[in-house]
Amino acid sequence: MLWIKALHVIFMVTWFAGLFYLPRLFVYHADCQDQPGHERFVVMERKLFAIMTIGALLTALFGVWLIAAWHWPVTEIWLQIKLILVAALIAYHLYCGALVRRFKLQQNTRSGVFYRWFNEFPALVLIAVVLLAVLRPA
Repeated sequence: MLWIKALHVIFMVTWFAGLFYLPRLFVYHADCQDQPGHERFVVMERKLFAIMTIGALLTALFGVWLIAAWHWPVTEIWLQIKLILVAALIAYHLYCGALVRRFKLQQNTRSGVFYRWFNEFPALVLIAVVLLAVLRPA
């Protein structure tokens, strides 16, 4: 069971690396003015989104496996809050995918400043999720 927990954490780190870095690429891409730069960011964003999607899927898979194997009751409030936060991260992830497509089509309407603020959300959620998972408050 510790292997499943380790794999869950490994893929969660992979996912979060993408959640932290992709919006940072959006910051630079939003400020980019030249076509070669645009094309370079499109490739970087597409590849990073693919890698972080794999991380997200495997994080979810091993997370569900842990819940099932350890018979955690989903009625525990810490687990409910954690799952709500994970659902919010999945929505954020999907929105990032939509932004990747917008940038590819050169349809971005947001500034680099917007993406700097947008980039803060996963950090806040990470803090909350780790505290919930480790402390499991009643």
